[in-house]
Amino acid sequence: MSWIILTIAGLCEVAFTYCLGRAKGLCGTEWWTWMIAFALFYVLSALLLAKATQTLPLGTAYAVWTGIGAVGAVLVGIFIFHEPATFWRLFFLITLIASLVGLKAVS
Repeated sequence: MSWIILTIAGLCEVAFTYCLGRAKGLCGTEWWTWMIAFALFYVLSALLLAKATQTLPLGTAYAVWTGIGAVGAVLVGIFIFHEPATFWRLFFLITLIASLVGLKAVS
């Protein structure tokens, strides 16, 4: 169950980075709406991470949490915000995913 909670926490991290991307360049009510969503996902992500670390090793949980956030943020950038998907970017993304799978396997 802790791994599921940790995965949801990582997805919340992706959600709050998406909110930051959407808020970029906005002002007024639209900006505040995205920033409130950012804050909610940020708090939820941290709370779920704290819950997951009650049974998972802290170092592993934190690395997986940030890894899910990093991979998710890059994928959101590529697919939603049309950032470049260069060879080296994808290569290092795959190595990051392999590292996360390895941490899960040894924990």
